[in-house]
Amino acid sequence: MADDVLSLTNVSKTFPGTRALHAVDFDIRAGEVHALVGQNGSGKSTLIKILAGFHVPDPGAQGCVDGQEFQLGNAAAAHTAGLRFVHQDLGLVPTLDCVDNLALGFGYATGFGGRIAWRKQRAAARQALSGLGNDINIRKPVSNLTAFEKTALAVVRALQDWEGNVSLLVLDEPTATMPKPQVDKLFGLIRRVASRGTAVLFVTHHLDEVFAIADRVTVLRDGRREATKEVAGLERGDVVQLMTGGEVAEIDRTAAPPRGPVTLRARGLTGRVLRGFDLDVHRGEVVGIAGLQGSGRDEVCDLIFGARGREGTVEVDGKMLPAKRPDLAISRGVALVPANRHVDGLVLTYTVRENLTLVDVTPFWRRMRLNVRRERKDVRGWIDRLSIRTSSAEALVESLSGGNQQKVVMGKWLRVRPMVLLLDEPTQGVDVGAQAELHRLVRSAAENGSAAVLCSSDENELSRVCDRVLVLCDGVVETELHGAQITAHRIAQHSLRVRAVESAGDAAWA
Repeated sequence: MADDVLSLTNVSKTFPGTRALHAVDFDIRAGEVHALVGQNGSGKSTLIKILAGFHVPDPGAQGCVDGQEFQLGNAAAAHTAGLRFVHQDLGLVPTLDCVDNLALGFGYATGFGGRIAWRKQRAAARQALSGLGNDINIRKPVSNLTAFEKTALAVVRALQDWEGNVSLLVLDEPTATMPKPQVDKLFGLIRRVASRGTAVLFVTHHLDEVFAIADRVTVLRDGRREATKEVAGLERGDVVQLMTGGEVAEIDRTAAPPRGPVTLRARGLTGRVLRGFDLDVHRGEVVGIAGLQGSGRDEVCDLIFGARGREGTVEVDGKMLPAKRPDLAISRGVALVPANRHVDGLVLTYTVRENLTLVDVTPFWRRMRLNVRRERKDVRGWIDRLSIRTSSAEALVESLSGGNQQKVVMGKWLRVRPMVLLLDEPTQGVDVGAQAELHRLVRSAAENGSAAVLCSSDENELSRVCDRVLVLCDGVVETELHGAQITAHRIAQHSLRVRAVESAGDAAWA
């Protein structure tokens, strides 16, 4: 058995009103990829922040690297011990190129008079990137890089002082916004890092990634370490049960939904990538939009909602919806759950109550005053209905876990019973338990009469929730899948334009 690179003992963390971690013991071996999973609010982020030195643990916690104790909750001690971190936001400066971003925190090569030796600096940047098998244009601004290239750059920056100095690389949700083909490239990079003997702690919400890349997995639940298991021989259901304490029920959509009238109709919808897109969505139907990054999938919801300029027409319940008028879209019963909840979906400095009623406070407006008591009563009902885990309706929404924040975004729209529900990556960065709850909310909205459009890069999500799926490639519809045709495998293959062949009486894919 390989030696432990990192060993944590009795790690607890108490915040006012809650205990985020309870006596967690944890170890990682040299050269292994160790997955850390758990539902939102399970303690994953708190544990990572203690390792990084952002939070100080409760007294009695102990951390060792290569058998030597180091001070938990101290960023400098963690760096000296050889811990390196790539956080979900990556910490890159979009307007700077790779050379400048690699120099951040490490300094520039200088020559006579302290001037930057650009030729030497660029050579060092190329060497650092090529050392991990990355061929990235070092002069290109980070804002123009792909999601994989940005993550690869952040990894290379973290490992610049690799030789003899780095014991553990922590990757916190590195695939949250990354298309599947780029995820595979990232896994290749992670394997190269581990092959050099560096331990990798891989934090993820996606169980498929655990089975694809990890040697072992540790499950946190309610702030406690539920188990650490070898991935080999483990089943997905085993991990789900450890995370949730029981089975997560799948949505039963074997019966076809009732075919109501067309609520949403788009004709010739055109944006930056999308070209001549036609769409009919019936009352009570969930239509999925699949496709790789750059396929036009990520434009559909914004174009319909009016968040960006478009060509083509959109009708809601037979009435034309003007372009670039989200205010009119809302007044016509169109709701948008955006891909970036922090920027476009929530006011983080507002309370849960204020965010839930943000779309419409008219039911609580009496005699030129807001009836806060009535508003609070309504909000408490929605908190219970949506199973939002919060200490109070008056808690700041930024204090909630990602899954609970997403429920607030969903809830503020469900309150107004939208005719059209547009969902753009609705479970991005959300754990498996919260995913199932959000999926049930989508189906429930459809059953109550909404016409739903679900745009997602997660083929499994589309296969679980949707009645039809349109697959986009290069801005146009590649195919439309119905009923039993809707499987994650078929969606992925059509997204990649891989030819289908018939084999043994069933569809196989070349």
